[in-house]
Amino acid sequence: MTVPIAQPFGDAFLAVDWGTTNRRVYRIEAGHVVATDRDARGVTAIARDGFPAAVAEIRTRFGDLPMLLAGMVGSTIGWRDVPYVMVPAGFAGIARGLAWIDARTAIVPGLSVLADGRADVMRGEEVQLLGAVAAGLVPADGLLCQPGTHCKWARVEASVVVDFTTAMTGELFALLRGHGLLSTQLAGAVSPGAAFRDGVEAGKRRDLSAALFGIRASKLLGQRDDADAPSYASGLLIGSDVAVRLASGAGDVHILSDPDLGGLYAIAVAANGGTPHVVDSHAAFAAGIIALSRALGE
Repeated sequence: MTVPIAQPFGDAFLAVDWGTTNRRVYRIEAGHVVATDRDARGVTAIARDGFPAAVAEIRTRFGDLPMLLAGMVGSTIGWRDVPYVMVPAGFAGIARGLAWIDARTAIVPGLSVLADGRADVMRGEEVQLLGAVAAGLVPADGLLCQPGTHCKWARVEASVVVDFTTAMTGELFALLRGHGLLSTQLAGAVSPGAAFRDGVEAGKRRDLSAALFGIRASKLLGQRDDADAPSYASGLLIGSDVAVRLASGAGDVHILSDPDLGGLYAIAVAANGGTPHVVDSHAAFAAGIIALSRALGE
């Protein structure tokens, strides 16, 4: 369904960063977030025919305002499968790709890469990436990293996303913790100490499957205590991911994340010769969704 729109949303609107398992709602007025809330009502918690009611409930709580929805709500498991916008892309291209549910409700399309036999996609992260640029939190040209279940590495040039790569770093760690040979060793907490840094160093060799088995062998031969295993494994996975991205040259890496996970990636970036800068991902999303709302009238 295409609903023509000639004006931007105006000074007040709602935005939802709607992920697979969680969502965060923002009420925005005059370019500022005036209210926000996070809950576990991700897209997998809502039936396909339940989204109209879910959106109505958000409006009841936060105000009967226009709404922009970003993230997995626009995927095959969300409300509507919205076509991706191919990179290079900025806010103008994303605005043209919005899927309008009605005249006051739109879903952000996400971005895709298809080049040299390589395919990649993102949904929701594009708002953070371009928002960080729009707010001056990161430069208009550079390498950005968004850690998480599926870590995004994006290159921006002249305030436009020109390329990106997704690494399943966080999901691999979760799978190792939940299943298989190493699951009983990886149940503890991850901390940014010596074991994590040792894992980062091992990750530089990028022989990931062999290094992971080494966690088991180290226990059997009394070389590493199980209390250190989760931090070592996390360092190994993150270190391998970072080493690949910085293999062609280090430099500034802007990490859009919460302080804890961002801090782990910062350690790995520094260990691989880069200069890390941790950026508040929530501030980046808010800046991005505000910039996108203003692009609607351009």
